[in-house]
Amino acid sequence: MPRSLKKGPYTPEKLLKKIRGKKPDAREVIKTWCRGCTITPEMVGFTFGVHNGKEFLSVKVTENMVGHKLGEFAPTTRFSRHGGRMQREIETKVAEKETEQIKKAAE
Repeated sequence: MPRSLKKGPYTPEKLLKKIRGKKPDAREVIKTWCRGCTITPEMVGFTFGVHNGKEFLSVKVTENMVGHKLGEFAPTTRFSRHGGRMQREIETKVAEKETEQIKKAAE
């Protein structure tokens, strides 16, 4: 649920202090744990290291991201894959077809 419009966007003052005095497009990564922080126009061009619970993921802020949260661009879970015996059989068939195509192309 979005934050109330009368309250305004949530951007901690500590994060804004880190931005002040720095130029956008700098190669420096600004580390933050504030995933719920709303991206404001002042943040455009900066690269943030957003913590996903294990490591910091680099997020370069563009104009399209304004109004969204920083955490939306740093996923906390990694999709491994759907699995099981049937999935392995499908993958082996695909691999066999690829090897056959490579052999035909080599001839």
